[in-house]
Amino acid sequence: MGKTVLLVDDDEKLQALLREYLEGYGFQVHGLVDGSGLLEAVRKAPPDLVVLDIMLPGKNGLDLLRDIRAESDIPVVMLTAKGDETDRIVGLEMGADDYLPKPFNPRELLARLNAVLRRQAAPASEREETGDPWIRAGGLALNTARQSVTVDGIEQELSSTEYRVLKVLMTHPDSVLTRDQLMSLAMGRDYMAFDRSIDVHISRLRAKLETDPKSPRRIRTVWGSGYRFVADP
Repeated sequence: MGKTVLLVDDDEKLQALLREYLEGYGFQVHGLVDGSGLLEAVRKAPPDLVVLDIMLPGKNGLDLLRDIRAESDIPVVMLTAKGDETDRIVGLEMGADDYLPKPFNPRELLARLNAVLRRQAAPASEREETGDPWIRAGGLALNTARQSVTVDGIEQELSSTEYRVLKVLMTHPDSVLTRDQLMSLAMGRDYMAFDRSIDVHISRLRAKLETDPKSPRRIRTVWGSGYRFVADP
């Protein structure tokens, strides 16, 4: 059976187009025209991935994303109005795995879905190969089995993207990584990053890892270059 996608969008013509296109590539697509039944659908038959439009009747997509993240780490790709920078950043901060501005080519959505699903599956395969779920550096203990990090004795849950970014930083201690390098290593070469979305993920990580996120000790900005993870903060 193919991967299941729950598509939440009130544009029924777009839904029909995407359903036909994605089903041609082996996906099973279920659709909702608003968010009223979203949580029930996720609980009853969890999909492999949710495609969620921000502009919806009733609850908007950002509110629905918050509801999903309160009880599930199912990958979510947000559909945003073209050029709406605020919605994109807020969506990423709230735990969206990717976003796509409208209008878009269905082929690009397919690429995004496949990239997100590969990233979601990668940690499990990495654990099978190494057998050791722990990565330790900079006073942190990253648990690849639980996709969480322990800092100062407190376990912090991480989103899929936060986990992958932190894993790259911790396995390249004291190395300056450009934003492009960091996104490529964390998300894969097929990840088509926009603008400076890596900065949003770094900000979220600092909020979880640093005593004072405004004066970070572990993840430091190298102005004009990128970021450096300090092995001995």
